[in-house]
Amino acid sequence: MFKLKEHGTTVRTEIVAGLTTFMAMAYILMVNAGIFSALGVVSYNAIYIATALSAIIGTVLIGLLSGLPMAQAPGMGVNAFVVYTICLGFGFSYQNAMAMVLLDGIVFIILSVTGARKALFKAIPTPVKHIIPAGIGLFIAYIGLQNAGIIVPNESTASSFVSLNFLTGSATWATIMPILVTFLSIIIIAVLSKKNVKGSVLIGILGGAVLYYLLGLTIPGYFAGLFAGMSFNPFTAFKEFGEMAFLQVFKSGFDFSAYIQAHGATNFILVLITTSLSLTIVDCFDTIGTLYGACARGGLLTENGEVPNMNNAMLADAIATCTGAMCGVSTVTTFVESSAGVAEGGKTGLTSLTAAAMFLIAMFFAPVAALIPSCATAAALVYVGVLMMNGVREVDWTNVSGAVPAFLTIVVMAFGYNISYGIGIGVISYTLIELLRGNAKEIHPIT
Repeated sequence: MFKLKEHGTTVRTEIVAGLTTFMAMAYILMVNAGIFSALGVVSYNAIYIATALSAIIGTVLIGLLSGLPMAQAPGMGVNAFVVYTICLGFGFSYQNAMAMVLLDGIVFIILSVTGARKALFKAIPTPVKHIIPAGIGLFIAYIGLQNAGIIVPNESTASSFVSLNFLTGSATWATIMPILVTFLSIIIIAVLSKKNVKGSVLIGILGGAVLYYLLGLTIPGYFAGLFAGMSFNPFTAFKEFGEMAFLQVFKSGFDFSAYIQAHGATNFILVLITTSLSLTIVDCFDTIGTLYGACARGGLLTENGEVPNMNNAMLADAIATCTGAMCGVSTVTTFVESSAGVAEGGKTGLTSLTAAAMFLIAMFFAPVAALIPSCATAAALVYVGVLMMNGVREVDWTNVSGAVPAFLTIVVMAFGYNISYGIGIGVISYTLIELLRGNAKEIHPIT
């Protein structure tokens, strides 16, 4: 079915590659659940199952439709955008956010089928394209540092680095210990990654969790009530998924009356259009960049330097986003960690099916995953931020016309705590600069 001989690979190689890809991206199960549980309306367990299920569907689809050794899951960055910007920032409900994600998936399907995604890709100014991942990376890292209690609110400077002064300050071993766990986990992930250890992020999270519980034993009563109300029945998570996340988009997702009443119809229309566009743009560019990068690394590009079966891969991504919204999670996208499996020799969709099988098994370990502390998953957020900074080197910082829009994009995303505003200010500033310097003909009409 996958023509292994023709691709110069074996069943064993494909399975090992699939296991490697899963190990490299399994952290998304815990991190995504942790991010969405911040909403307070959907549980950690429910999102854990939703994340695993959407990853299974997306990974199987891309493996069967395109035959590429890729894996999919709810993307980092977009999940933060949905939770912290769309819901907690703009004030939309969780169900409303899922409706926007579903709309993103439908638009993405249309773009993939019609080929219009190429026009959209060309319309975004090059410096803004390059810097979007880096801006999202800083945004994610900032959230991770906040979750770990390292960056804290400050009346005079908005936010500041947490005090570690336990001699004359208010810090105690109980407050410092989780912070040390986060820093040590980041170091562990970095060292393992440098040594090319597969699954370094997941190992860092698990290692940080073990360290957290060991050090916690030195604090009397630190874990009192830890297991209160916690069920270790794996099917409890499936029950919560069915009640809180599954098909919630169709129950009240398209009821925007509360938002319209609070902000007005005009505001709603503008926010809906810009937010949906942001989701589609990030999803589109995320997938294109990941597919190209992973295929280039594994020598899978065609003679023309293109990704094989690109349209089918994009279609799989778009369908997965729609099914992800129905499951109750943010945009499903092709993971850059797929490169780990490609580096292990994965060349066909059998790699994808292996990774999907591992996500299926992982669905039954939600109760165990819930014990992972936020100080450990925060390390993963910070490190993913590091990985996403790669795009800054693509920007020509000596050319003000491109440097200013790129800089504004990244700083507004991170410091303004809003991904869509960052993209918006980047495109607007680029357009104004080019217009005022007399280069109107060089600006794409869609831009």
